[in-house]
Amino acid sequence: MAANLEPYHRHQLPGRVAIVAGNGGLPKLVITTPASQAEIYAHGAHITHFQKPGEPPLLFLSQRSRFAPGQPIRGGVPICFPWFGGRAGEPSHGFARLTEWQLVHTAAAPDGTVTVRFALPDLPGRAAWKSLRTGFTVIVGDTLAMELAVTNESGETLDFENCLHTYFHVSDIASVSLTGLQQTAFLDNAAGGRGERKIQAEASLRIPAETNRIYLDTTGPVEIRDEQFSRVVRVEKSGSQSTVVWNPWTTQKLPEDFDPAEYRNMVCVEAGNLKQSRIALAPGQTSALKVILHSQKWQAGPSGSQINS
Repeated sequence: MAANLEPYHRHQLPGRVAIVAGNGGLPKLVITTPASQAEIYAHGAHITHFQKPGEPPLLFLSQRSRFAPGQPIRGGVPICFPWFGGRAGEPSHGFARLTEWQLVHTAAAPDGTVTVRFALPDLPGRAAWKSLRTGFTVIVGDTLAMELAVTNESGETLDFENCLHTYFHVSDIASVSLTGLQQTAFLDNAAGGRGERKIQAEASLRIPAETNRIYLDTTGPVEIRDEQFSRVVRVEKSGSQSTVVWNPWTTQKLPEDFDPAEYRNMVCVEAGNLKQSRIALAPGQTSALKVILHSQKWQAGPSGSQINS
């Protein structure tokens, strides 16, 4: 049954922001700019689509993804908050991605960009997290910019983890390499890794097997170079000390909403603050996790050098 869209109507912007019933009847924002188109669900404040004219979609979305209350959307940009990974008796990666966020603002700028803001509502049974006022801002244009901001309104220091768990659409994982992580320490959580701490030696990371790494104390950008798509995607971030790289390959046990064959067409490069980099937020302070995704044409020259057009 389709959700009631009437509360969203005041946020529509003719020619820029339309609000429709999406998959499963869930409220969806369709955002159109001169440079791109994007789709965002209120469920999880979840970005499921971003595409520039003449380019393949930037984000991967599983064909088996569920679109239903209480279920995560598989792909796009899930918001992992206020914890990452599993927790006994709790939903994996936190409750934020399972919650319908409040749409509080939309605006179109003279430069053609569109800004959308969401707020995480107070939730029954989540009183322990009520003092963390949480908002998510998305700016759609030639780039896709995201900011997850958390303010501590309590009188004591509160700690949490956060992550923008971005799934990127790639031509074939065999044609993809990642740069920007050389000489960075990481926890290897792939099959057989058991969280062992290692150092990445190579300048360009290929993914020939199950990969599940949490890179530690890393603040710099990562580039995803896709030879078949002739595209390089630059993941820039701030307010983040952790980077996650994940591809399940054929060896990791997957949930039912992920087709095992889809591993060939996705890679996750995630920005956040995890494990020993979790946030300890003092009273009255705000933590802002910001990510900007850039894409442009690219092809490898004879020595693998980057050529833009």
